[in-house]
Amino acid sequence: MKVREKKKFDTKNRILAAALKLFEEKGFERTTVLEIAAESSVSRGTFFNYFPYKEAVLVEYLSQYLIGLGVDVDTKYSKNNAIEAIYHLSDDFADFADKNKHLILPLCYELLNPDPERSKQAYTALPLVSIIGKYIEWARANKLMRQDHSTERLAYTIANSIFLTSLHWASFRRHRSIKKELKTALDLALEGFLLDQNCED
Repeated sequence: MKVREKKKFDTKNRILAAALKLFEEKGFERTTVLEIAAESSVSRGTFFNYFPYKEAVLVEYLSQYLIGLGVDVDTKYSKNNAIEAIYHLSDDFADFADKNKHLILPLCYELLNPDPERSKQAYTALPLVSIIGKYIEWARANKLMRQDHSTERLAYTIANSIFLTSLHWASFRRHRSIKKELKTALDLALEGFLLDQNCED
């Protein structure tokens, strides 16, 4: 990594770390961009050079987590264990959501932003669909999943199920286990994807 690229990388991560610290201490809504800039020793303008709005910090945080999660799942599962890999992904995301309860609502709201461009940018910045899509391709190669819909459509269905279930949980179901909530949602989604193994080809 070149010196300039490393400096930008370090600055972005410093802003991210400062923002997450303040979100934990003060809450997302009560934390201002000026406070994040001061905490990370950058100007307000520098903050906006890296993040166009406060919610973009959350998208970056989740994106980095999902990239690491994808690598972790890849090391633990082979192409013969595609369904297990998807469930592992869901379980790990549940742990992330439980640890970051205070961030799930604003994060999901950004994914559902009424500005379609912002919503699209947030969703496409996250690698969840591409990660899930890979495991769906594994399952299809082993004739475990239906072939009459695109991989992208199936991956989006699972990703949407994860995000919307997390939103519902953070909004009014925190007395329930997020891991169980996500597993139930995933069971229901996959029930429509999986082929009946008792049927002939």
